[in-house]
Amino acid sequence: MKNIKMVHLDSHPDLLIPVNMPADTVFDKEALFSELSIENWIMPVVYAGHLSNVMWLHPYWAQQITEGEHNMFVGKDSSTTTIRVTSKDDYFLSDGLYVPQDQLENKKSLKLNVITVNPVESKPKQEDKSAECPAKRSKLDSASAAKDTGSLPRESVADVDCHLEPAGGSRSTASSTSNGGKAKPSDKSSTCCCSKTEPGSGTDDIKTMLSIIDQTDPYILDIDLDFFSCKNPFKEMYTQEEYNLMQELYSFHKPAEDLDEEELQDCVEKRVRQLEDLEAAFADFVEDDSEETLNRWAANPGDISLKFSESSKVHQAGLTCDYSELPHHISTEEEIDGLMEAVNILLKSLPKPTLVTMSRSSMDDYCPTEQVNSIQNRVLGMLKSLYGSIDIHKEYETQPDSSS
Repeated sequence: MKNIKMVHLDSHPDLLIPVNMPADTVFDKEALFSELSIENWIMPVVYAGHLSNVMWLHPYWAQQITEGEHNMFVGKDSSTTTIRVTSKDDYFLSDGLYVPQDQLENKKSLKLNVITVNPVESKPKQEDKSAECPAKRSKLDSASAAKDTGSLPRESVADVDCHLEPAGGSRSTASSTSNGGKAKPSDKSSTCCCSKTEPGSGTDDIKTMLSIIDQTDPYILDIDLDFFSCKNPFKEMYTQEEYNLMQELYSFHKPAEDLDEEELQDCVEKRVRQLEDLEAAFADFVEDDSEETLNRWAANPGDISLKFSESSKVHQAGLTCDYSELPHHISTEEEIDGLMEAVNILLKSLPKPTLVTMSRSSMDDYCPTEQVNSIQNRVLGMLKSLYGSIDIHKEYETQPDSSS
């Protein structure tokens, strides 16, 4: 299968790349599986030629990649034989994954659309239903009538998609909070109203998706349940002091917007050296965490001077807090309901997917274990209401801990 499209609902892009994996590993299934992790499985699929369009739909609390359309190449770096990309977004720069196009071999084109999904506000109380505007009622009636077809009438898009709105990404500062995180959009932007949305908001995003996915196109719908409620597990592994130090050690200074190619490559090379040094340091601690080893690193200004409780996991954790932290937002039941309704409206506007994949993300503690089963049941119920009978394969039940 070649050039498939994918709609990816997740609090994380999952678009990183196994840094040292030879590109040709993608053609050896068993070797590939041993290299992949939850955050880096999509780009190898792109390099293998299976995916050409990815639409990352994310909740408002996940802002790792700049909103909008990104066109890039994914290919084999001629100097290292590893997979690299031509995107200059901070998400890729901070992991040292950027190379210029002329340095790539066997390159594949990837179109990435990044779209924010905001929860739908609670339904009006019974006594308020009479106040519902006629335009909204007529659109809801049309949506109900179109349920059996799996899509909404094209003319109804302007009203149903007001829950999807652009937001600032890794380059945006308009919604940044003082600690480097992203502020929640105002209540006004996260609710639906009777009138049509203004140009440039969710209307354009839905139309973009409909222009990419034709009614007859095969595509994958991939849902990670942490889209609805998400934890940053590393915040529970380390003390605040340790976490603050990791942020300092792994900090990535974003390059200026107007860097020329030589300056940009210099920025990437420095970042790669920084990450290699940090990885080597913590590898030393795994082998020998004696005071002598600690003092050897601490003797060099700017190097590591704190012994962590679990050195083998520190590098992995540090990579998640470079220019922004991992998303952490444990949703209320009302928020989950609002996101469920927003996704339901969205999926009604799209053709029926060829394949639906779902990740619970609870064994690694990204989706709260106390919520994952409820979220899964609601998602499955939504899919059945949209697509009728579905054949469900619960791979996680073959794992030792079937609760996750």
